[in-house]
Amino acid sequence: MSQVGFYGLGSMGICMALNLQKHLQETKQPSLHYSNRTLSKGETLKAAGGVEEPNYAALVKSCDIIFTMISNDKVLNNLVDVALLAGSIRGKIFVDTSTVHPDTAVQSSEKLTNAGASFIASPVFGANAMAASGKLIFALAGPRAVTDLVKPLILNVMGRSIIELGEDVSKSSMLKIAGNVIVIGLMEVISEVQVFAEKVGLGTTIMEKMIADMFGPVAESYSKRLTTGCYAPPHGTTPGFGISLAIKDAKHAISIANGHDMRLNVSEAALSHMLNARSYAGENLDSSSMYGTIRQESGLPFWSENSRQCI
Repeated sequence: MSQVGFYGLGSMGICMALNLQKHLQETKQPSLHYSNRTLSKGETLKAAGGVEEPNYAALVKSCDIIFTMISNDKVLNNLVDVALLAGSIRGKIFVDTSTVHPDTAVQSSEKLTNAGASFIASPVFGANAMAASGKLIFALAGPRAVTDLVKPLILNVMGRSIIELGEDVSKSSMLKIAGNVIVIGLMEVISEVQVFAEKVGLGTTIMEKMIADMFGPVAESYSKRLTTGCYAPPHGTTPGFGISLAIKDAKHAISIANGHDMRLNVSEAALSHMLNARSYAGENLDSSSMYGTIRQESGLPFWSENSRQCI
């Protein structure tokens, strides 16, 4: 049996890893090995039977299939370099579930393939709640022989569906970035309409009911990130999706669009609002915190009655 590993235990990664460990136990496969920059974040995984490795190099050495869920392109580049220095990686399969630039995915694939390993780019769609319930959507691209090997570790384990994009790993990264254009655009539009509702006297509760009835539970969930104050959570509370990650994703999308002679006008507006929110209130904000900036631009406080009330 293959030894499976997982690196990157942020708010998404820990949920994914726990579901993967549960599956391995239920199917009587070797326990998941894991590592993370901050090892203490793996305590719940250790309690569930996971096996801690001291660092990524040790994880690579001990595992045949290694999943990663990390924050940005720089981290992935560093992990690839570490893997290449960890000894022979011939035959190993690296599965990155993060959102990175398509060029980064291609470069990672080339480096690992040249060393005899395989690389699968499989960024995921879905927030923390979907990760916890094993309902993420995986955009999967890589060599067919190895994607078939990892699918049983994904479907009905960490994800509810797989979108297959062939062997070109840039395609899955591009699809994820395209999906983020929709998500960021929805957050921008819903932020605007909720501020509009407050300014004209309709109120956010009525507007949220209309959003739910007209556009369904996904749009309603985005609205609730605003109305419940999750866009600016209390200090010490992890945002649902951190603002710096969303800024990174928006910049990737805008850069790629500009390279293809087009503009993403809504994404550009959202990026500006997120940058202003981070400048005003710091890093501990959700990607939906463009809502605070739009409130300010409309003469309202950045903070709502349900959000935290301080910088």
